[in-house]
Amino acid sequence: MKDTIRRIHELTASLNRQVRFMEVCGTHTVAIFRHGLRTILPEEIRLLSGPGCPVCVTAVTDVETAIALTRFGDIILTTFGDMMRVPGTKRSLFDAKAEGGDIRIVYSPLDSLAIASANPEKKVVFFATGFETTSPSVAGTLVEADRRGISNFYIYPVHKTVPPALKALLDSGEVMVDGFILPGHVSTVIGARPYAFIPSLYHKPSVITGFDAGDILSGIRMLLEQMAAGVASVQIQYSRVVREEGNPRAVAVLEEFFEQEDAEWRGIGVIPGSGLRLREKYRHRDIRSVYNPQIARIPETTACSCGDVLKGVKTPPECKLFGKGCTPDHPVGPCMVSAEGSCSAFYKYQAVPGIRL
Repeated sequence: MKDTIRRIHELTASLNRQVRFMEVCGTHTVAIFRHGLRTILPEEIRLLSGPGCPVCVTAVTDVETAIALTRFGDIILTTFGDMMRVPGTKRSLFDAKAEGGDIRIVYSPLDSLAIASANPEKKVVFFATGFETTSPSVAGTLVEADRRGISNFYIYPVHKTVPPALKALLDSGEVMVDGFILPGHVSTVIGARPYAFIPSLYHKPSVITGFDAGDILSGIRMLLEQMAAGVASVQIQYSRVVREEGNPRAVAVLEEFFEQEDAEWRGIGVIPGSGLRLREKYRHRDIRSVYNPQIARIPETTACSCGDVLKGVKTPPECKLFGKGCTPDHPVGPCMVSAEGSCSAFYKYQAVPGIRL
């Protein structure tokens, strides 16, 4: 690792300018802080967080729709724990639960299926959030529901896909980055090929990176080497897990059950082709085929800078609410809710000696 760090400093010095890299994945953001990597990187390297936290990018409208579903007396809503605290307009799922909604935390969609099996008189809905990493497991649960004849299991799908979001950021003209640290978990499923547009259209180096300190530092070194050579490509540092073609079986499952649709990303807006909805064959498993609250699109609060944080335009401390009106105990925006949210990570580590924000 010492050789990698020395090489990073040499390459940065040779470039003789500030370098801005975006880590797309929230797990990378937390790992960078946890390992104290900012303290050993040259000051010329600035790391920016991207839209890689699925909780953070779930739109207010989708949170409000999930809350509205709990008002139907025959529904049990199941969700991952982080989603419970994400604020809607005024309330969260925790608030809805306190008001009598039957909302249960699960650790996988299969847990939700078990609840449906045990409560045949209820409609059990899994709030299906996440990226390409979790979507195949949701599809697999639908297969299992059909196999076991569990007809009262539904999903409310708000899955999102990473590559269209990166393209939207690059097209926006707001995001000034020199390269991308691409997500390891998502890339385990989709591989490297869906990111090919980044170097071909925008001439930005990209590296799919693992999550330990050595992985991330190696990824940064690889980005700097591309810049120093004046080239741009998608490289795989995380080669012990990620293949160029990804996981063909998982990709086939995604294509079998889901099709692309436009999706709203919290703080960013509607991104064409970035969402996944069930194909017509399976749409009877979408709870909206039974109950559809049809919540109108809800604008974001202007006080919270979560959108700019997710786009890498601002760092969390640059938000006027950070650490004041917005804390992990009283989050205003979703970036402060999730353990993988940028604001939460910055808040947690801001008082650690030697940590450079």
